[in-house]
Amino acid sequence: MSSVAVPFYQRRHKHFDQSYRNIQTRYVLEEYAARKAASRQTAYYELPGLGKTTCRLCARRARSLAHEAIQESRKRTHEQKTHASEEKRIRFANELSVLEKEIHTARHRAREHLDRLEVQRMVEENMALERHALEESISRAPEILVRLRSHTVWEKMSVSLCFTVQGFPTPVVQWYKNEELISPASDPTKYRIESKYGVHVLHINRADFDDSATYSAVATNIHGQASTNCAVVVRRYREGEEPHPAGIMPFHLPLSYDVCFTHIDVQFLEKFGVTFATEGETLTLKCSMLITPDLKRLQPRAEWYRDDVLIKDSKWTKLYFGEGQAALSFTHLNKDDEGLYTLRMVTRGGVSEYSAYLFVRDADALIAGAPGAPMDVKCHDANRDYVIVTWKPPNTINESPVIGYFVDKCEVGLENWVQCNDAPVKICKYPVTGLYEGRSYIFRVRAVNSAGISRPSRVSEPVAALDPVDLERTQTIHVDEGRKVVISKDDLEGDIQIPGPPTNVHASEINKTYVVLSWDPPVPRGREPLTYFIEKSMVGSGSWQRVNAQVAVKSPRYAVFDLAEGKPYVFRVLSANKHGISDPSEITVPIQPEDTIVAPSTPGQVVATRNTKTSVVVQWDKPKHEEDLYGYYIDYSVVGSNHWEPSNHKPIKYNRFVVHGLETGQQYIFRVKAVNAVGFSENSQESEAITVQAALRQSVSHMACPSYPHGITLLNCDGHSMTLGWKAPRYSGGSPILGYYMDKREANHQNWHEVNSSLIIQTIYTVEDLTEDAFYEFKVAAANVVGIGQPSDPSEHFKCKAWTMPEPGPAYDLTICEVRNTSLVLLWKAPVYEGKSPITGYLVDYKEVDTEDWITANEKPTPKRYFKVTNLQEGHSYVFKVRAVNDGGIGKSSEISEPVLVEARPGTKEIFSGVDDEGNIYLAFECKEATDASHFVWGKSYEEIDDFDKFKIETEGSCSKLYFKNPDKSDLGTYSISVSDTDGVSSSFVMDDEEFERLMALSNEIKNPTIPLKSELAYEVLEKGQVRFWIQAESLSPDSTFRFVINDREVENSDVSIYSVLYMCDFV
Repeated sequence: MSSVAVPFYQRRHKHFDQSYRNIQTRYVLEEYAARKAASRQTAYYELPGLGKTTCRLCARRARSLAHEAIQESRKRTHEQKTHASEEKRIRFANELSVLEKEIHTARHRAREHLDRLEVQRMVEENMALERHALEESISRAPEILVRLRSHTVWEKMSVSLCFTVQGFPTPVVQWYKNEELISPASDPTKYRIESKYGVHVLHINRADFDDSATYSAVATNIHGQASTNCAVVVRRYREGEEPHPAGIMPFHLPLSYDVCFTHIDVQFLEKFGVTFATEGETLTLKCSMLITPDLKRLQPRAEWYRDDVLIKDSKWTKLYFGEGQAALSFTHLNKDDEGLYTLRMVTRGGVSEYSAYLFVRDADALIAGAPGAPMDVKCHDANRDYVIVTWKPPNTINESPVIGYFVDKCEVGLENWVQCNDAPVKICKYPVTGLYEGRSYIFRVRAVNSAGISRPSRVSEPVAALDPVDLERTQTIHVDEGRKVVISKDDLEGDIQIPGPPTNVHASEINKTYVVLSWDPPVPRGREPLTYFIEKSMVGSGSWQRVNAQVAVKSPRYAVFDLAEGKPYVFRVLSANKHGISDPSEITVPIQPEDTIVAPSTPGQVVATRNTKTSVVVQWDKPKHEEDLYGYYIDYSVVGSNHWEPSNHKPIKYNRFVVHGLETGQQYIFRVKAVNAVGFSENSQESEAITVQAALRQSVSHMACPSYPHGITLLNCDGHSMTLGWKAPRYSGGSPILGYYMDKREANHQNWHEVNSSLIIQTIYTVEDLTEDAFYEFKVAAANVVGIGQPSDPSEHFKCKAWTMPEPGPAYDLTICEVRNTSLVLLWKAPVYEGKSPITGYLVDYKEVDTEDWITANEKPTPKRYFKVTNLQEGHSYVFKVRAVNDGGIGKSSEISEPVLVEARPGTKEIFSGVDDEGNIYLAFECKEATDASHFVWGKSYEEIDDFDKFKIETEGSCSKLYFKNPDKSDLGTYSISVSDTDGVSSSFVMDDEEFERLMALSNEIKNPTIPLKSELAYEVLEKGQVRFWIQAESLSPDSTFRFVINDREVENSDVSIYSVLYMCDFV
């Protein structure tokens, strides 16, 4: 048998060597040969020819020999088989022994392998824990050690900007040029970025003038970010001028990119208005402006503010300024974004600003009846494992009251939100414990009422679980050559083993559901990290209970929950490190869990006053106790509806608010409630009902000065005098304008001089005693009984040179009215200078804003001084001008009108015709935007009606009617109306033949009605030759009169007897 061991998995195959096979074959062959020999011998003795001669003894001997041979063969065969079986048994036993040894070896090796894997797993777990603990101990937000430094270089020179930052995990650094991300891949020959061992470098190759900018670097990791910036100024030297030698700075450096320059005028063109939006939407507030002069390198700075707080680029807001437009975009609106937004364009010479309010309504609730989301989630008093989260409650009017809030936390960089409190917290403040030191967290809040849970609030700003005292325990000492030495107080603590007890244990916040304990760490504290254990005891019980037996506290403050309401407690704190636990601190004074903040008291009297045609100013008296107030919510309701709606969706801090989005002419009432961390006050008393109408501008008492005139135009000049025209103010101030005052000054002169000492009644005036060929500018101010309003902007410079051209001068006082979706009406006054021949007509030109080509609206000159421009595109802005025509040609163009948006205002109304109960024909117009200072001006062919023999005007409230006293065919034509002290409310009505006949027929029917009869005229012959006639009508009034005619002659009472009984009339 081979001595080579065969693996056990191959033992099922039978393998035999050559010697074994030969033995078997030899046994068989020998047995076969013995049997053949015996057979032959037997056959020999039994041959028929020999049987008779062979003796019996020989035969018996032969048979005996054959039998013995057979027995010997069988014995030998048996022995051989027994020997083979023994060898087989021995061989099997040896193989089984080898197999058992191999199995034992395999088991031993498997056990060793499993033990090795278990040890390796345990080592890896321990290493992971140690690595995590090490990372937690060294994790920190980015901290810039060496900041960027500003550079001033010449063109074609290279610049390297470098700074040093530390933090763990390793911060990711991004470079910005004027707040735009720098990507080396976009221009690999210009920029190259290097980062080695915490030193980050930006290389700018061959700088040119456009590389002058503010460069900033932002380092970010999961715990926060840090930034540094610098200015790079690239000087451009004139031809033939050599750059300054290295290290020598010129005396007059160009200013950096973000420096604001003086003498820049900013005029706002298209502005954002009061805006209404809903949570979850995207929105952009835009404001276009005209910057003079508009220099690429000298731009003002655009700043956006919400409630006077500067807004910066963030996850929620994106800022843009360029190409004459400033924009503020919101990526996902929340109620946190509601407020007064102000755009300020800052120059060294001053600030231009514009403001408007943004309202953000609640998004639809996920569950019907659920409250709106809380807002303004903030974190306070953050420490190693503790932070206080505060928020503001939503306004609930049509939903059931809020019964509590859930606070959720999430580690920065993850999406796993964890609910912090099991039961809803009833006040808008919650201490969150159990934070991991060195990690950053964000928080959100959800409100709960009887219907369900609200949408989550906007997440808070990230907050790191770090002890702010650690920074105070580190001191940096700057030494020579920019080196510094950092000293930690831990290095000065000495070899203190067990720490001392904490001191100054007190309750920093007391609530009905929890008490926040604060204390000072022991001094000295030792070098080892400290943890704390808090114990409580109910007064009088004599026993102490450890509050945080399972988890040690790392922060010097802790919120204790599960306190019995109304029972006083005392507390003590123990400090501990790896060496042991200190003695207990001094016991606090008895502390009883109770609400220290109560709901605010009710605000006082609410007064509403008019503001604009869609807004009302609401003021109220502050509550008696206004401490810890978050602000106020204002609600409004249409009179008689008993349905309240919220005006603001975020508490305001002032006791005055402008409620927008109201319907003009509708009556409203208002109420106010105060809010703090505990909840809401009772609703205030309702204000008196007020009708929404535009109030007087700059109102003082009931009247104010008028606004400024505009559109000063030169109408004629004879070399010694100028005739000027202008447009009246848009607002009269609540009193009729009495006249105007004009000032003048020559070009390049600083002082203004009065032109007139007495009022100018019209909007046109001739200025005398001027110097020929000199340039003048003018300004005009309007006056009423209150006083003189603000003057207009100075006019352009007019040259005093006589007009002698044959063409007419410019038309003036362009007025645009009746703006609809595709049309408008343009009015103007005839030129003062007609030229050498009378004016025969006018051409009206228009164009879209920001285009160059003018379009003439009328192919043939119109003889009228008004024109309806049609086929305009809705939503587009247009400007207009008018040119007068005479035999000499086309005259000077009028001043270009102000841009007009072709779009009908919501709720636009038109003039309508009718007949009253007395049969009088009238035209009527209703204007809800009218104020107490508004006047309804009726006109025919756009000329004010002053013929009161034919017309009568009656105005009551917001409705005005024009009555026709004696209507006839001369009354056909176009009638118009305009309402002063509004935003250009106007309308027109065409009285044509068909409409006139309809109104006359209706008037005649009312004045001369047809009386329906029950019977025809009947008669009856009576005695004595009398005849009685009678007739019966459907209905007659007691004041009815009767006339009877016989043979075309009216019958008098003396001739007959006339009777009237009920509805029957007869005479005899």
